[in-house]
Amino acid sequence: MSTILITGGSGLIGSALTAALQHDGHTVRWLSRSAGMRNGVQAFAWDVERGTVDPEALRGVDHIIHLAGAGIADKHWTAARKLELERSRAESARVLLRAVKANGAAPKSFTSAAGINYYGADTTAQVFTENEPPGKDHIAHLSRVWEEAADEWASTCRVVKLRTPLVLAREGGGLAKLALPARFGLGAPLGTGRQWMPWVHLDDLVRAYQHAIANEAMRGAYNVCASDQRTNRDFSRAVAQALHRPFFLPAVPGFLLKLALGELSSILLGGSRAANAKLLATGFAFRYDALDAALKDCLG
Repeated sequence: MSTILITGGSGLIGSALTAALQHDGHTVRWLSRSAGMRNGVQAFAWDVERGTVDPEALRGVDHIIHLAGAGIADKHWTAARKLELERSRAESARVLLRAVKANGAAPKSFTSAAGINYYGADTTAQVFTENEPPGKDHIAHLSRVWEEAADEWASTCRVVKLRTPLVLAREGGGLAKLALPARFGLGAPLGTGRQWMPWVHLDDLVRAYQHAIANEAMRGAYNVCASDQRTNRDFSRAVAQALHRPFFLPAVPGFLLKLALGELSSILLGGSRAANAKLLATGFAFRYDALDAALKDCLG
């Protein structure tokens, strides 16, 4: 059994992953703003702004999972917010790397969350593979900077980057927000409705992290998205059907979303498909590869 350190452990993904790892007999530690026991997990303090990490957090650590990062869609993308989004992902990875080197820690792997929007928020017919270059908009820039910081660990240990789309969960996360209008019979497409919506069930994402830790051959970036990817219109209709609600309203005009959300609206109004063949080639298999089954599990 291994000792695994997680940043962002109290979030949606981190909490589910912690429970799964503990169930398998691993020892899990968290890095947090303050130290103490959290839901049966020992949390150690770190401060990204000051560049400090409690050395005890690193003692005997076998694997590090980096999930920390300010919420992409939590606030408008002001200049200050954009900087915060970058620092909370990239600079936090660098602070941790400096601490690992300073304290002589020797983790076997560094597995980082990453964004499926690495390819940009454009809507195209292309199905993007991990070999494609990053897009040119801001969400792609953020994803690239995030991954570049993770790549700096390559001389220290094995690096895996899991490019993550919309996560479907039974409680919380983006699906709960998307499903709220549909619960009241107000479900509707966004913008043109033709933008693609890659997704993954939370249970599969957790299993992907476990797989990345266990599979020593895994290195580099992987798209972690189910095969059954649909347009926003078809996705929204499937949500309404899972909730047994009507779906008849016209699309929400894109310009209204741009007025309300500014540049942030780009991640709702654009998007393309991403291939999962590289991940499948490692022996990973999705339990929820069909959207209707995933929505039934989360919303039924």
